[in-house]
Amino acid sequence: MYDSLAAVVKESKKSGTKFWQVIQEDDCREEAIDRQKSFGRMRAMYEAMRDSVNNYDPALHSASGLVGTDAAKLEKYYNEGKMMADDFVGRVMIRALRVAESNACMKRIVAAPTAGSCGVLPSVLITMQEERKLSDEQMIEALYVAAGIGGVISKRASLSGADGGCQAEIGSASAMAAGALVGLMGGTAEQITNAAAIALKSLLGLACDPVAGLVEVPCVKRNVIGSVNAVTAADMAMAGIKSRIPPDEVIDAMRSIGHGMSTSIRETGTGGLAATPTGVKIREKVTKW
Repeated sequence: MYDSLAAVVKESKKSGTKFWQVIQEDDCREEAIDRQKSFGRMRAMYEAMRDSVNNYDPALHSASGLVGTDAAKLEKYYNEGKMMADDFVGRVMIRALRVAESNACMKRIVAAPTAGSCGVLPSVLITMQEERKLSDEQMIEALYVAAGIGGVISKRASLSGADGGCQAEIGSASAMAAGALVGLMGGTAEQITNAAAIALKSLLGLACDPVAGLVEVPCVKRNVIGSVNAVTAADMAMAGIKSRIPPDEVIDAMRSIGHGMSTSIRETGTGGLAATPTGVKIREKVTKW
């Protein structure tokens, strides 16, 4: 696994291969498998992501009762033509909620990179495929791009809310999705990493303060923010906008910010939103069950 995005970009230029190919070749070496098997694994994950969107149950609530039906509400609002966001972003938002709610309701999802941030990557990829009429093969290639970015973040920083705050979960997912979108749009390896950096910078310092210690509030709705953030970061990168801070340094900054956070606003559920009067009441109610 690569320990820097700069190294991936360097290898891409040196070998004349695309970002996703560099990551796939690394995966094959690390797992001691051939390309066909590696591709098959990614295909299975993408199919599971698609299933998590399609199998959303609008009537289902989580065991706590805190999560459920919001994706259906947003879809109704969208279908009524009331949404201020454009059509593409509207569909991204709906799918992000669908998957994140499904996770809270114990349905099958793909942790990408975590269960709490599971709605970001599938929402942007599936909507992009629908919008641009892309093949499944192209989507799987995009997953390699996302995996490469996530792998570097895990090496240099963290993907855990308990360790680095929600910036490590939603922030990382948004960076992965932004890079994957740029890859789908034919962007260079440098543009891919710039998109990831822009997305991650936008969510630096995001606390992880789950109410009642559950990956539900505010986690589910943050998937929407991470998804839309990924789209804007990808568009900026494709327009030629660069991150003034090199991508790897952005990841390093996330690590230092996470380590500087009070433990009360990581995944402990004792600070931030979890410590508000309403948050405390919800925790007391949930723990009685």
